[in-house]
Amino acid sequence: MELTHMRTWAEIDLDALEHNYHTLRAMAPAGCRFLGLVKANAYGHGGVPVGKKLEELGADMLAVACVSEAEELRQGGITRPILCLGQTPVELAPLLVDLDVTQTVEDLETGKALSQAAQAAGKTLKIHVKLDTGMSRLGFLWRAGGDNSRLLEDIAALCALPGLEAEGLFTHFADADGSEAYTMDQLTRFLDAKKALEERGIGFTIYHCGASTAVLHYPCTHMNMIRPGIALYGYYPAPELAGLDGPGLEPVMEVKSRIAAVRKVPAGTCVSYGRTAVLKRDSRLAVVPIGYGDGYPRQLSNRAFMEIHGTLCPVVGRICMDMCMVDVTDLPEVKAGDVAVVYNGALLEQDAEMVGTIVYELLCDVAPRIPRVYVQGQGKKKL
Repeated sequence: MELTHMRTWAEIDLDALEHNYHTLRAMAPAGCRFLGLVKANAYGHGGVPVGKKLEELGADMLAVACVSEAEELRQGGITRPILCLGQTPVELAPLLVDLDVTQTVEDLETGKALSQAAQAAGKTLKIHVKLDTGMSRLGFLWRAGGDNSRLLEDIAALCALPGLEAEGLFTHFADADGSEAYTMDQLTRFLDAKKALEERGIGFTIYHCGASTAVLHYPCTHMNMIRPGIALYGYYPAPELAGLDGPGLEPVMEVKSRIAAVRKVPAGTCVSYGRTAVLKRDSRLAVVPIGYGDGYPRQLSNRAFMEIHGTLCPVVGRICMDMCMVDVTDLPEVKAGDVAVVYNGALLEQDAEMVGTIVYELLCDVAPRIPRVYVQGQGKKKL
């Protein structure tokens, strides 16, 4: 579909993605691997196109949440190693083998199932062993100061299973953008476990802890692979992290919508469902074809702004499933067909704060029916 015919679209700037990649990679020590997170459709940006760009840029590995996401990347022609961060049902173990996907393993029983599937296929499946050092989600639970002998035995048994190659050991920080003390405690647990395993003769090729916040703020966590997520897409996990990277991150996505109509409406008129807005003056309302069916949160009703002709214009009334109204009274030149910027870096952060959520969620919520348009190069050529 031609851009001029699209009601609403998400513009993905691959140059910005490239900038963020190089900026983050420069923060890691020489020889450190780079794992790019492309789970959840690359945080709403499009898993296959983003994955291809990261592969082109030299990312060592990509990460997904489930095997179906890995399958989509492989079908899209991506050949880089893929790490599945979520647990895969044992019934799908043969698919992991077929797709050559590295699987996170958090318990011995899962490892045994993967071992059987790999042997049946006559192949070797790479795994990364996950330690739970304080997230209380997935992973072998490492107890600080406690008896971890059984855990060490289970990991040793896992690493010895035929058909498996235990390539990596990792953990995930629960509060890296909040508590330094808790984060350092988690890091200490991880290092203690690493040392205890090495004393048993168990070593790994790859060690990783650092997601976006740790990449930016805690160089001591970089190990020999970093795995940035939201920072790769141009956002800091917390405001105080801005600038730690030097050049500054660039938001990769802008959501835009083409005004469907502009209507003159007299003062005293109610607007949209529930009549939550009543016009205080004779107004001009732009009908913008985006709504909660597109992932634009209904909680932004009567609160959000869109950028039209470089000016912030307020959303008026409740956001509908497919449309919303924006006050353009002070912009008499606005007409049907003009472009409204729904999200850019600043608007997205402002909207996330308004609804009490995080940028990650709003990006992931951009609905599949909104086409992703990929641009790059001088003049931002559409791909």
